[in-house]
Amino acid sequence: IIGEEFGNYNEFAEYKWVLDPIDGTKSFICGALSFGTLIALLKDDKPILGAIHQPVLKQLLIGDNKKTELNGVATQCRECSRISKAVLLTTDHLNIGKYQNQKNFESLIRNVNLYRNWGDCYGYYLLATGYADIMIDPIMSSWDSLPLIPIINGAGGIITDYQGNDPVSSSSIVATAKGIHTEVINLLNG
Repeated sequence: IIGEEFGNYNEFAEYKWVLDPIDGTKSFICGALSFGTLIALLKDDKPILGAIHQPVLKQLLIGDNKKTELNGVATQCRECSRISKAVLLTTDHLNIGKYQNQKNFESLIRNVNLYRNWGDCYGYYLLATGYADIMIDPIMSSWDSLPLIPIINGAGGIITDYQGNDPVSSSSIVATAKGIHTEVINLLNG
């Protein structure tokens, strides 16, 4: 078990649970609904199952890298082939400049159709259910990112780190609809 609140227990096991009981703690404290519980199951350190649970809205999003379901109904990222049509989300605009290139992020903002700070785990929920096209977090912990990988993959999206690399051991996430990921990564990295 790997958890934000508990530390690691039996960390060399073949199967591991990764738990974040309240992802979006600041949102939760402020009464915003973008918080949720994140859970991942790893096999040999690779995420094979991910879940976002939003208890207030009674929504459970589960992905296994092949499919993603919301309360038992299949869901997927929407088609988006041009950044100019995309909805871009992030959790905290101020974190971009602290951890990544702010100027390049501002360039991405100018190229999308709509930009909002509807973040935390709910931003990834919106991407996996077809309501957004890009979700970016410039800094993340493993309990934040590992549950998202099977969800986004199962919904037909692409999820990497900020530079376009494998997200499993990364400390950042860029998740997008399939048709725009390379262009987003190129804009973010100049």
